Amino acid sequence: MSADTNKKNFCPPIKGLIETSFLDWDGHMCATLFLGGCNFRCPFCHNYELVLDPNSLSTWPIDAVLSQLRRLRPWVEALCISGGEPTCYEDLAQLITIFKQEGLNIKLDTNGYRPWILEKLLNQCIIDYVAMDVKTIIDAEAYSICTGREIDIKRIEASIDLLKKSNIEHEFRLTALPRLHPPNIIMEWAKTLSGDNSKLRLQRFSPSRTLDPQFGHEIPYEETEFDKLVAQVKEIEQHNLQLPTAANKGMRENPLPTIPR
Repeated sequence: MSADTNKKNFCPPIKGLIETSFLDWDGHMCATLFLGGCNFRCPFCHNYELVLDPNSLSTWPIDAVLSQLRRLRPWVEALCISGGEPTCYEDLAQLITIFKQEGLNIKLDTNGYRPWILEKLLNQCIIDYVAMDVKTIIDAEAYSICTGREIDIKRIEASIDLLKKSNIEHEFRLTALPRLHPPNIIMEWAKTLSGDNSKLRLQRFSPSRTLDPQFGHEIPYEETEFDKLVAQVKEIEQHNLQLPTAANKGMRENPLPTIPR
């Protein structure tokens, strides 16, 4: 399918576009595209309009997005697809393919809760980098608190394993909030996810914009304390960088069973 084929047959609603960013993909000047809708309700989410009421936001026609991206070439050679949660849409691959046909490298931001969509994208080799937000340690109760809903933790484990067993560059991210992520939880998170060439990234919680207004009163980490945590996570990442996860931490060594839905 060419990029100029009738594009009314897919539904991912494009709700925003940042034309240039140095922050969303290290080493790349990229544009960032935001899709509406999300399957989580993280109380500390800062893009809550995309989560709670995406229909209130204008939708960009795909042709308008392509026109803007073509105008930015050759300075912008990459596109970050974020949200919301992009994998909410079964036809995400069709949208990504349109951008790949423009010669763009693609980074996907995801919460990993729909591993069968991630598996499809990996198998089609249409994404170049994945940043997965792993909200806390791999524990169903803790995860449900951080995501605002009951979750099947096996879905999160499946997406982690897919990335670790793939050859794609990837990172696991955590937005660190002191009440939900004290230092011992952050270190457990890092030790669980390190290895297999996985990169780890801590993000400092900001109370300025939150889905749950009560979280606007939460006190973030002091910058000096946060910098120390970042350094400790980086040390764990570097120490375990190329160690296989199963050998390093006793995680499963056998291939995944059927991807949970």
